[in-house]
Amino acid sequence: MDLEVRHLRLVAAVADCGSLTRAGDRLHLTQSALSHQLRDIESRLGAALFLRIGKRLVLTPAGERLLASAREVLERLHLAEHDIRQMGRESAGVLRLTTECYTCYHWLPPLLAKYRHKFPRVDVRIDVDATHGPVETLLAGKVDVALMSTPVRDRRLTSRPIFEDELLVIAAPTHPFAKKTHVKVADMQGQTLLLYPPKEESRVLNDVLLPAGAVPARIDEVQLTEAIIELVKAGLGVSIIARWAVEPILKSGVLVARPLTARGLHRQWSAVMPKDLAKADFVREFIDLLVEHAPGQSVRSAARVAR
Repeated sequence: MDLEVRHLRLVAAVADCGSLTRAGDRLHLTQSALSHQLRDIESRLGAALFLRIGKRLVLTPAGERLLASAREVLERLHLAEHDIRQMGRESAGVLRLTTECYTCYHWLPPLLAKYRHKFPRVDVRIDVDATHGPVETLLAGKVDVALMSTPVRDRRLTSRPIFEDELLVIAAPTHPFAKKTHVKVADMQGQTLLLYPPKEESRVLNDVLLPAGAVPARIDEVQLTEAIIELVKAGLGVSIIARWAVEPILKSGVLVARPLTARGLHRQWSAVMPKDLAKADFVREFIDLLVEHAPGQSVRSAARVAR
């Protein structure tokens, strides 16, 4: 594109004022600088924009066409600038959110209700489609905040720890795992394992089980937590899932849950966002709510335990 916003302002000013001198006063440019820029615009477009009639500059047909577009574009820019400044003053805008795990969508709605009560002018939008590629969508500017357990080392992004959770092996009460205090990694070999899709992105499978030689006999990919739980209850396999996602149902006794290894398998969750966005008040407040109300052991709770 050959034209810039300054060119559009120049054409509008000359058309309004009728002379380079008065247009230069409006734009705070000398007459010679303005004349040079006008010749540059006409050279880029290959058409004259003004004709000199006496002491006045008059638009050519090409100039009239450009002026109409210039006024429309400048008006839209003015309105956009006004709206954005208003957003900054009133903490208004859009917060686009995604997570790295579908189970997070179970506990997010109550938290979002608290946030909207405090920031009613911020429209929070959840991008479920970005769940499989949160870093890519962050860098592409399609989402603002991603909740992730995978460490992110891209210098264009910043992370703030939120909470830690534990992954548990869940099984039917009749399963041999029910008699154990914990499940060894080797015990997973030969099991039917129910996982969220895609299995190629499962850190438990690819970073824990397979490197240790604990190859499941079968891997079934199941989209919904509720479906995984029902299949496990029916004795059709075992799964490895966050404690907070299954804790309510464990109290009923229809499932058993055991740590994976004696020490357990834990994940650290963080809010990941572009560095510049981390400075915005409505983003900081959102992450503060995450720390305070997210499931698992929050950063704040962990700090109390450490003391």
